[in-house]
Amino acid sequence: MVSLALPQSSADEQITQGLSVDDAARVLDALAFVTPFYVGKLVPPGQDALAFAISVAATLALLETDADTRIAGLLFELTMLAPQAAEQIETRYGPDTAELVQGIRQVMRLHDVNFIQDVGRGKNAAQQAATQLEALRKMLLAMAVDMRVVLVRLCSRLSTLRYFAELKLENEQSHRYARETLDLYAPLANRLGIWQLKWELEDLSFRFLEPANYKRIAKMLEEKRIERESFVDSAITRLQDELAQADIKADVSGRPKHIYSIWNKMRGKTLDFSGLYDVRAFRVVVSDIKACYAVLGIVHNIWTPIPAEFDDYISRPKANGYRSLHTVVEDDDGRAFEVQIRTDDMHHFAEYGVAAHWRYKESGGSNFSAQKYDEKIAWLRQLLAWKNEVVDTVVAQDDVRRDHVEQLKTATLDDRIYVLTPQARVIELPAGATPIDFAYHLHSDVGHRCRGARVDGVMVPLNTALKNGVTVEVITAKGAGVAGPSRDWLSPGYTVSPRTRSKVRSWFNAIEQQETLAYGRSLIEKTLQREGKTSVNLEVLAHKLGFAKLDELFLDVGKEIFSLRQVEQALHGEAEAKNTLPDDTVLARKSRSSSVESGAKSGVLVVGTEGLMTQLAKCCRPAPPDEIIGFVTRGKGVSIHRAGCKNLAEMQAKAPERVIHTAWGTQESDTVYPVDIFVLASDRQGLLRDISEIFLREKINVIGVSTQSQKGQARMAFTAEIGSTAQLLKALKVIREVSGVLEAKRH
Repeated sequence: MVSLALPQSSADEQITQGLSVDDAARVLDALAFVTPFYVGKLVPPGQDALAFAISVAATLALLETDADTRIAGLLFELTMLAPQAAEQIETRYGPDTAELVQGIRQVMRLHDVNFIQDVGRGKNAAQQAATQLEALRKMLLAMAVDMRVVLVRLCSRLSTLRYFAELKLENEQSHRYARETLDLYAPLANRLGIWQLKWELEDLSFRFLEPANYKRIAKMLEEKRIERESFVDSAITRLQDELAQADIKADVSGRPKHIYSIWNKMRGKTLDFSGLYDVRAFRVVVSDIKACYAVLGIVHNIWTPIPAEFDDYISRPKANGYRSLHTVVEDDDGRAFEVQIRTDDMHHFAEYGVAAHWRYKESGGSNFSAQKYDEKIAWLRQLLAWKNEVVDTVVAQDDVRRDHVEQLKTATLDDRIYVLTPQARVIELPAGATPIDFAYHLHSDVGHRCRGARVDGVMVPLNTALKNGVTVEVITAKGAGVAGPSRDWLSPGYTVSPRTRSKVRSWFNAIEQQETLAYGRSLIEKTLQREGKTSVNLEVLAHKLGFAKLDELFLDVGKEIFSLRQVEQALHGEAEAKNTLPDDTVLARKSRSSSVESGAKSGVLVVGTEGLMTQLAKCCRPAPPDEIIGFVTRGKGVSIHRAGCKNLAEMQAKAPERVIHTAWGTQESDTVYPVDIFVLASDRQGLLRDISEIFLREKINVIGVSTQSQKGQARMAFTAEIGSTAQLLKALKVIREVSGVLEAKRH
């Protein structure tokens, strides 16, 4: 059984085991280098700095890490305790070690400023859960760079909890460290498959968080220890005899019991302690997979298997790569126990997880850079898988956290970065984001007033691409009325976030709209002065011209899509004086850019053919979801008609071979289609105004009007742009309710 308990040997031996002579010398040199700076100093939990560093490096050695990782485990506290000495790290131990130390410090700094509270208790539960989410995100950014950073962080946390346990500390500090460990670090160790770290982190955390339950289970284990060990020893002896007869070489040993795991099963399956299978358990390690299944057959032959409790993790490995056969059997007295069967390689992976693939090369030289890319990809996959598990684990522990941590399930690492504010708040941004993206993420006003930025205290250009873990400070213009963003920010390289570009465009659009409003107002006012009508109520004038709001009149005049001649006619009251309806220019507006009239795609599909030019026929003006039929014209592609179109019927009678089946495809959400509307009504003053208000209210753009008034009846024809016939039917229904309207229909 491999153990991560520190061996009773000298510090030199603990931190150098398994290394070549040269690498062992490098690690010892690092220990000698930091010793004078650590003596008499304490790390934040209160632990002696030198003892802490040796403990971390020794645990890393048991994980068979390379020399650089162990050196980083010794050196990372140097940046806090002796910053000037820390400047020598890259010179003495190389850039690889320096990068590791920097990554570790990022993770340690996270703990310093975002201490996770006892989430789910008290009035600030939601706020505390949000803090935990930020902590998780910060971990993602720091860990995605180099997996060895994670190993050092896990080992450092284990050292701290061992220190608390040794002193039997029962206070708020130990409780908070334990809560953070159980929520973050233990699930991470599990997802990486580092079982040795996982179980000890869990047990130590559980000891501080649930001292009564911890002691209760520990007592039950101790009370039944002699009986249990006797039972397991006899079962092992019997199995060894059977394996020897089958000529199968195997290492059979008892499996250690972990208090937190027992507590979880008792709570999750509502079982009594006596009902747990794996309290009595042992493990069989053999040479190959074939032998695994052979041993399984022997176990099931000796004892009675419980089918529902069999798991084949060899053919279906766990998400973290764990492989083994698990079976629960009963002896002749009905006592159930668990047997795990695996190969040597599987056992090594179960103990060390992902770390097993990062072992130091015995040939000498770390040669880590050449492997970095492949290792990082594998690490990202593992981390992404862990992300889902930690969310599920946390949610299972406390429903209060569900809304906050659930966001993690949609996050990805490949296209996201995580940076810090000066207050150490974690900000998630798209990969390649700039200080401008950062500023707008904080607040639109901060973005508008952004004039510069510091990254890790250094002034940088605003189009600098940010990296994981940096601290960004935005320099803003002071005071009201300051200038807004620069148009350069819409150029490539200044922003990558669509949200940022949208806010910048919105600012300029608002400015342009104000300028257009002012221009339109000035034109109207000049017209009033020229016509001697300065006392006219502008709101009434806008209403008379078919505008719901005065600003809409100013905008259309400012954009020059509404003629001042129409304003002059309204001022002189020509239409009202003659008791006739206005001509067809009064309501007509410019066609929208999203209209098929202006070239937008109609969304028509010609069945069985691609690439044919289509055009909507003006005789019947089809619009979704009208039933449509195509007619192949000479030189103008396919003309699309409504199924009941009279013109189509005539053409079909003359040339049926040119009729082609068509259907509506996927339309853009803002595409509009022109349709003809006919209204018959009793003529009266204000009739056109009432109808125009309906079009405005229904947000239907009218691009053509033709009116006639004879013998007290008004016959009106409108060409309107609609998104669908449902929108049209709604408008027609309302028009029919207008006073005097006799008929309203689609032409």
